[in-house]
Amino acid sequence: MKRTRLSLLLGLALTVPTVLRAQNELSNFTATGRGGVATTFATDYQAIGINPANLGRVGGATFSFTLGELGAGVGSRSLTRQQLRKFIYNTKDQLPQTDRLELARAFTSDNALNLNADATTLGLSVQLPVIGGIAISNRIRTAGHVALNKNAAELLFLGRDAPVYTSLGAGGNVPLVSEALAGTDLQFSLLNEFNLAWGTRLIDQPMFQLSAGAGYRYIQGLGIVDIRVEPGNLQAYSSMSPLFDINYGSLATNPSFNIRNGSGLKPVGTGHGFDLGLAAEAGKALRLGVAITDIGHMDWEGNLVTANDQPLKRLNSSGVGTYNFIKEATQIFAAGTDSLFNYQASQTRRADLPTKLRAGAGLRISEYFEAGLDVTLPLNDVAGNLPSAFVGAGLDYKPMHWLRLSSGLTGGAGYGLSVPLGFTLTTSVYEAGISTRDVVGLVASKNPYVSVAAGFLRFKFGGQSQ
Repeated sequence: MKRTRLSLLLGLALTVPTVLRAQNELSNFTATGRGGVATTFATDYQAIGINPANLGRVGGATFSFTLGELGAGVGSRSLTRQQLRKFIYNTKDQLPQTDRLELARAFTSDNALNLNADATTLGLSVQLPVIGGIAISNRIRTAGHVALNKNAAELLFLGRDAPVYTSLGAGGNVPLVSEALAGTDLQFSLLNEFNLAWGTRLIDQPMFQLSAGAGYRYIQGLGIVDIRVEPGNLQAYSSMSPLFDINYGSLATNPSFNIRNGSGLKPVGTGHGFDLGLAAEAGKALRLGVAITDIGHMDWEGNLVTANDQPLKRLNSSGVGTYNFIKEATQIFAAGTDSLFNYQASQTRRADLPTKLRAGAGLRISEYFEAGLDVTLPLNDVAGNLPSAFVGAGLDYKPMHWLRLSSGLTGGAGYGLSVPLGFTLTTSVYEAGISTRDVVGLVASKNPYVSVAAGFLRFKFGGQSQ
């Protein structure tokens, strides 16, 4: 039963129709249709995690809510479309030796795999006189990033038969992990967030308005793996919920090990995050926005293990044996009975949240057309953050009063150049839509990227329709 739940959970990150380092807009289907360009576009509860100051705008809906907006994306700069497809749809298939060799070559890349999946289970916002806009939401976020050097990729898919072991011989010197695996990053995080945000108008003049906003989130940490290897330096730790069913062996009896047993999504860490933002409107058309999101930290305490630089350990297994990549890679790189590292039990570890700076400019010609530019910069290098800057141009266009089309051109954040596309059916009280962050990546054989975001229960009452 545990393995079934684990497969379902990991399927959330890899099965697009079911539900990266990554951005956090995939649960926002309207933003996904613009490739994540949202700093000036996002309103009501969708402004959470993007720019809370947009809650201070006037003229939007008085009350908005959703019972589910979700999305997922997975992409690679080194895998082929066929290989990536198998990781999404054929997770139970065994890996023949020929595939292992091909994947070891394909995963030798600094951007071998990026994935993320977001789900907003509940979101609502309300505009109150004098106070401004208030929004709450619950959101589940998962993100992953894989970068491997040649040795790490071969160890992952060939296990005990990896060439790095062959070179050791009977009396060869065992290299340090920081020597053998330099350039390897493997990061995965799964978080459950409870969000509260507020925005209010500070200046309200005929030709200039300024709003400010702040957001707070309480975070339950359900799992993290953060491994970074540089020449002369290894930093590795993991803290995984009992749902992942990892066998910690003798570590479980260590008095310094804060073991969390049981079943289900039992948190192994907690955290607090904050967002700050400003939004300005100049004249009737120009909108500007800037925000810093995910300020704060997580404290990981349950099932926590850490590792520092050490001699390279010999694996007993033959490596990843199926296309259920995340599960098997976690068993090899995280603390298990056949892990690549010797981990030590730990009591607690504090980790920064993936802090980002967002800046955007938008031009709202009318209620039928709006265009914008966005730049998002990662402010730290932690699991769940962008691997590089994101830059995008997006637009919304309503050819008919009941249909809104979204598109644009975006680049960076580990995914390369992409062309998003979104369709939203809209009335005065109801919206439903589906979108992808890269319509070209859906069919590309080189550097494929597959993403889908959808929402079918979004309601807005009072005020003006956006």
